[in-house]
Amino acid sequence: MFKVFDDQDSGNICFGIINGDKKYFLKFAGAPTARANVSPAQAIERNKRSVSVYRDLVHKNLANLISTEETGGGFAMIFEWTDGECMGKMYPQSREKFMRIPEKTKLQVFNDILAFHDHAAKMGYVAIDFYDGSIMYDFIAGKTVICDIELYEKSPYVNQMGRMYGSSRFMSPEEFSLGAVIDEVTNVYTMGATAFALFGGETDRSFEKWRLSRELYDAAKIAVSDQRDQRQQSIKQFINEWIKN
Repeated sequence: MFKVFDDQDSGNICFGIINGDKKYFLKFAGAPTARANVSPAQAIERNKRSVSVYRDLVHKNLANLISTEETGGGFAMIFEWTDGECMGKMYPQSREKFMRIPEKTKLQVFNDILAFHDHAAKMGYVAIDFYDGSIMYDFIAGKTVICDIELYEKSPYVNQMGRMYGSSRFMSPEEFSLGAVIDEVTNVYTMGATAFALFGGETDRSFEKWRLSRELYDAAKIAVSDQRDQRQQSIKQFINEWIKN
């Protein structure tokens, strides 16, 4: 073991481990953790359910799940190790490093995020709890890695909570509304919010804070409309409007 990640609220404790000349990322549910917002049993059940999600959504930019194992009274998920650094606000040093990379590189990261979520939509999934903490970037390999897709659901999905899991900076109005449909149009909002996190003022979505063209700003602003019928109606439509500009 060469690294420990013990500051999550997911109920998981995670490790970087070396076996021979190979590195792995091990996510373990079943131990009580200091900041968990679920019980160990709930964390185990969530991770078990997510195995099929990772296997259904295999993609070059998704963290690669290698195997799972019931061990130590809990459930372990073993992933291929990545040297990616997280752009989430909970990791201020790596976030600051990420935000300093050229806009051209960030555009590629965003294109990777869009491609993955278009793939997820085609596979019949809707993203839940996607935010900047789900995005890693390997500065050496120049690769985007998406992680923590445990809460993704088959689409369409109905909001059963009211205020759903996630960062409010990336969440659409329907993710706060009990009984609302959560679908690809919801994810269009999430992609627009991600664009503003990468290229704008995040929750300040004014053009003055935007660092790219007016045309790209307009595409992102449509995506984060509070009115579902005013957004692009699919990830593919958003991609087409984004790329042509």
